Amino acid sequence: MTDKITSSDLLGKIVTVKMDRPLGSKHPKHGFVYTVNYGFIPNTVSGDGEEIDAYVIGPAVPLDTFTGRVCAIIHRTDDDDDKLIVVADGQNVTDKEIEEKTKFQEQWFKHIIIRQK
Repeated sequence: MTDKITSSDLLGKIVTVKMDRPLGSKHPKHGFVYTVNYGFIPNTVSGDGEEIDAYVIGPAVPLDTFTGRVCAIIHRTDDDDDKLIVVADGQNVTDKEIEEKTKFQEQWFKHIIIRQK
């Protein structure tokens, strides 16, 4: 049996995100449009029992997959479902940019942004 990988284990690591909601797609239940590529890290389990979700910040085209570095975690304080922030290796984004790019979905949740120390 393997140990469970948590979102904090992935902070600073290179990961591959599989998109299930590419840039420009609509949420199946709530109808909002994804303004960034959004997907999950295969073979992981988040607090909600699903795979760990990730926002991919940077690419301005819809993607199927993306390999990049986890630069931050959006830790929802009112929901058990952290979200990774994945960017091209070497790219930097500010907390403000993260807030702006993920507001379309994160505006409904209380959260903090966690970075490597």
